[in-house]
Amino acid sequence: METIYFAGGCLWGVQAFIRTLKGVVSTEAGRANGTSQSLYGEYDGYAECVKTVFDPEVVSVYELMNYFFEIIDPYSLNKQGEDVGKKYRSGVYSENERHLKEAKEYIEKRDNKERIVVEVLPLTNYVRSAEEHQDRLEKYPNDYCHIPKALLNKYKKK
Repeated sequence: METIYFAGGCLWGVQAFIRTLKGVVSTEAGRANGTSQSLYGEYDGYAECVKTVFDPEVVSVYELMNYFFEIIDPYSLNKQGEDVGKKYRSGVYSENERHLKEAKEYIEKRDNKERIVVEVLPLTNYVRSAEEHQDRLEKYPNDYCHIPKALLNKYKKK
């Protein structure tokens, strides 16, 4: 199994979508690349993200990027839907250099690559979000989400 982290606005919807994908083994709501190990205190530069454990025999990073681009506006800087601020920026993070290379190649092959503002960076820090944020839309399906419900459930396993 391998692990990659996706940031695409509010993590509730990102987690709800990613967990439905074939080859995804588990997801966890968290914060990527902040400077502290704490969930409390002043904003420390993190991006809301979803830790994604996947089976590379079933789904590739390139395929995961393709799915990810279905739920984000890749041209929107620090904003997805009604979620505005640096913590809602779009990004892909990993401790595996190959993942970063594949994510960059995915972006590079797009016709509109010069407009894309999705950051692709090494994971330098990860903090698990509070329990109330884990699988939030499973527990509270009517909470706000910037991803339309039809898209959230597009790949849901029957």
